[in-house]
Amino acid sequence: MAVIGAGSWGTALAIQCARAGHPTRLWGRDAALVESMRQARRNARYLPDAEFPPSLAPVADLSEALAVPSHAFRATLLGIEPLIEDDARIAWASKGFEMTSGLLPHEVAREVLGSRPGAVLSGPTFAREVGAGLPTAMTVASRDADFAKELALRLSGPQFRAYTQSDIVGVEVGGAVKNVIAIGSGIADGMGFGANTRVALITRGLAEMTRLGLRLGAQRETFMGLAALGDLVLTCTDDQSRNRRLGLALGRGSSPEEALRQIGQVVEGITAASAVRKVAERVGVEMPICLEVYRVMHEDRPVRAALQALMSREVRSETE
Repeated sequence: MAVIGAGSWGTALAIQCARAGHPTRLWGRDAALVESMRQARRNARYLPDAEFPPSLAPVADLSEALAVPSHAFRATLLGIEPLIEDDARIAWASKGFEMTSGLLPHEVAREVLGSRPGAVLSGPTFAREVGAGLPTAMTVASRDADFAKELALRLSGPQFRAYTQSDIVGVEVGGAVKNVIAIGSGIADGMGFGANTRVALITRGLAEMTRLGLRLGAQRETFMGLAALGDLVLTCTDDQSRNRRLGLALGRGSSPEEALRQIGQVVEGITAASAVRKVAERVGVEMPICLEVYRVMHEDRPVRAALQALMSREVRSETE
């Protein structure tokens, strides 16, 4: 097996694959990082506490490896395409709409690689906890039921359980929206609001996520599962989430630039807010929480003005 992308989640996924008994190659674009991983048998930059199993091999040559990262998803697939066999199957753990096109990852994969079995890995999984071998569950979604089951079996072990799904659209929409809501939840907590506010944002955020997913062809029940509700709750409530930490800093008065400096890593919810807004407008779905997060991140809207806009919306049925 091979995992392409040696960030925190790619590294954790590679460790789990190797831990489950499969010889695994982990490719990274930074040759110096790959060499340091070879020497230290760990990824000191992203998961310093997770030792590599013996069957995990870091590689710097893309042709030696052949699964996937997020903002560079299409570019990575274009690099893979000439190197894989016609019958190769792929899986990805990338989350989010493509910024320029508004496509979900499976749609980008189909454009670049054509019609072949594909699967998305998603769910409530902090990389550090997976790397540490703590009990974790996630979803493997594919329209090819046999491929989904095979992947789930390969990933599963004593401390890791994978469930199968056929609703790729719902799973990917969950992964695309949850980071935006997590910024909003962090802002509220940073402003000193309580558990009532946090739960309201999570619940109404789930409603927004579901509305968008249904409009794009997802199944409603998917949004009560690991890759939607599960990942949303995790990302909104635990400070391991970079998106939540960004919101906390904003709610405490930091500028976006100051908050990003403090975190020191990519915060996916920033670009996700733009992409989700664009897709929601295109398909005519109302997503007020995501819209206010977008305005805070990209239009310099004060966080209190964003909250006021949400609280002053007209009264309506909860099920609308």
